[in-house]
Amino acid sequence: MSPENHSFRMVRASSAARALNLIGDRWTLLALYAAFRGVSRFDGFVAHTGMARSLLTDRLGRLETAGLLERRPYQERPVRYGYHLTAKGLDLFDAALMILRWDQKRSDAAVDGLGDPAHRVMHKTCGCELVAQLSCKACGEAVTARNTTVAPGPGAGLDPAPGPRAQRRSIVEGEGGIPPVAERAIAVLGDRWTSHLVAAAFYGLRRFADLQAELGVASNILSDRLARLTALGVLDRVRYQERPERWEYRLTAEGRELFPLIVALMAWGDRWLAGPEGPPEVLTHGPCGQRLEAVVRCAACGGEAGPETTALA
Repeated sequence: MSPENHSFRMVRASSAARALNLIGDRWTLLALYAAFRGVSRFDGFVAHTGMARSLLTDRLGRLETAGLLERRPYQERPVRYGYHLTAKGLDLFDAALMILRWDQKRSDAAVDGLGDPAHRVMHKTCGCELVAQLSCKACGEAVTARNTTVAPGPGAGLDPAPGPRAQRRSIVEGEGGIPPVAERAIAVLGDRWTSHLVAAAFYGLRRFADLQAELGVASNILSDRLARLTALGVLDRVRYQERPERWEYRLTAEGRELFPLIVALMAWGDRWLAGPEGPPEVLTHGPCGQRLEAVVRCAACGGEAGPETTALA
């Protein structure tokens, strides 16, 4: 069966993949970015994201349908509504901090000139600028790709492969009203196939055929996204056979730094998108041998970082 026939294809169930199917779109991420900055009114979203009004209406509607935003009236005559993060939407805060963490690790504001104060978060507990770290709640050690293992969980199985989208690929840089530093993360996360490829790479999949079988993606799309991630420095293209030439795609050190974000998305998906049977995958933290329950902490003081303990600088 051809990978292009999505109607009957099934792929490995994954909470991270389910999360990315909801938010792995440039414009959806822009709308969430604005919502986390306190924007609630339609014109405010337009100003912060640069989206066309019809496109914004569509993305706000999707987020409302997904239960991440809710409409609340703020004016009676005529009736006007604001869009506010629900508990489910606010629970993406850990993932948002992991996006910020990756950008902080990749960017040197003094060199790149990308030090935008709107992209800085303060940890109110200690008063320092937040450098977020994903840690194991049991032992306190950092969570990394090298010290964490994954195994099938009680909800392991198959999910339908994502179908094609009507919209054009939404990873063009320079669109939307976000600081340039955030463009780097959006380039990876703002396209569903690109972000799914990163997640698949953490399963140890490196070769074209294996990635195609895992994702159920058309070969031309896969080739394009692999080239994209290689250009972004997330993957390395390494030849493993000379005649005929064969290549595989390995996570770079920079790519491996995305692992805490994948873990945060997986945890969110476990809480909100898993069925009654439970999560499809279980993570174990090597240093303590415990099932991983990840928490975000401030690297400066070790205190937990959440919506109540952080503020925009």
